[in-house]
Amino acid sequence: MFDRQKKGDRAVLVLPHTRGEGDTARRAAEFTELVKSAGAEVLGVIAARIEDPNPRYYIGTGKADEVAEAARALEADLVLVDHVLTPVQERNLEKHLGIRVVDRAGLILDIFAQRARSHEGKLEVELAQLKHLATRLVRGWTHLDTQRGGAIGNRGPGETQLETDRRLLGERVKMLTKRLEKVQTQRGQQRRARLRNTVPRVALVGYTNAGKSTLFNALTTGDVYAADQLFATLDPTVRKLEDLSCGPAVLADTVGFIRELPHDLVAAFRATLAEARDADLLLHVSDAADEERERLHRVVDNVLEEIDAGDVPQLHVMNKIDLAGAEPRIERDGSGKPVRVWLSAATGAGLDLLRQALGELLGGERVQSALQLPLSAGRLHARLKAAGAITGETVDEHGWQLRIDAPRSVIAPISGGDPTETQLLRQLLAVAE
Repeated sequence: MFDRQKKGDRAVLVLPHTRGEGDTARRAAEFTELVKSAGAEVLGVIAARIEDPNPRYYIGTGKADEVAEAARALEADLVLVDHVLTPVQERNLEKHLGIRVVDRAGLILDIFAQRARSHEGKLEVELAQLKHLATRLVRGWTHLDTQRGGAIGNRGPGETQLETDRRLLGERVKMLTKRLEKVQTQRGQQRRARLRNTVPRVALVGYTNAGKSTLFNALTTGDVYAADQLFATLDPTVRKLEDLSCGPAVLADTVGFIRELPHDLVAAFRATLAEARDADLLLHVSDAADEERERLHRVVDNVLEEIDAGDVPQLHVMNKIDLAGAEPRIERDGSGKPVRVWLSAATGAGLDLLRQALGELLGGERVQSALQLPLSAGRLHARLKAAGAITGETVDEHGWQLRIDAPRSVIAPISGGDPTETQLLRQLLAVAE
């Protein structure tokens, strides 16, 4: 059994593909970009057509020999495979090649580990990495077979180093899970505070490198890191979005999606993805210059379904029209509702149209009206105030004169204390329609 090298970033890439899989050149380019994002140097690329996956290596035996020969000739430190391997396949390939093997999931986890900045993001990444590693702690390292016990002070049944590592890893996972739950509880309280403030919530989602962070900065004059690289943004960032006809809103930037995103990573990044799940509206950002944008739409929609955000209303944003040679415009459905906005976040063209569309979509879901309550309607007044629906009020001997501004979803569930209060609520909702 070989000893793993702990460092080294000179890589040979293996690109498995099946018949009818689609644009293999696009997949190869994306994986190469992933590898570069991880900081590795690409020494060579080997394509591997897969008819029936080899249960031992996933790729065929002959192809595994070809990879081993190329890795030796190029003096590579590791082999990166553009597919999710089983733990057995990864170990068998490492034994056959004599160097480290990292599959697609492990590579994405490594990039996330480099990019996480917040305490919460680092916890989420480490938890996902440990869960991924837990399935691979099986004789992959020569030192893990060393028996403890037998020497003075260590006699007894003993415990293999492998068992020790598994136990320590399990304890670390439990500790991280508890710490993450505490942080997520705090973030949940922040989200609930925003809900009480009744400010509409908008979240940016999209395939990685579609320009979400650039758009976020353009809309909010924020300072989120934006770069032409995969997964430039990991940690959720929330800013106030102003200058909308419907009033202010809250805009959240989220992690970019990608095909075959590791399930453990999706599960761990609940905090970032919760911004999408709890939003009133999703801005689904796409690269208008990308010929495969429809396929990438489906990838994003699949992840949204996985995190229970598939039913959240969406407004499609076609970004980078400066590269696509398109003009800024709003597309509407048969009822006149905005469904797609074409713009360039980099040049600013079409940003006014996006604000217009957001104002229309969010404003139609808000209740903005005056309401007069008698002094006897104290319970209803208290409920409206607790919901953050009252933006202004005066009181005299006849009761309260209120100014209501809140999402319909906040007003509708409020129940009146008696038939009179219930009727007042119904009138309020009817006036706003």
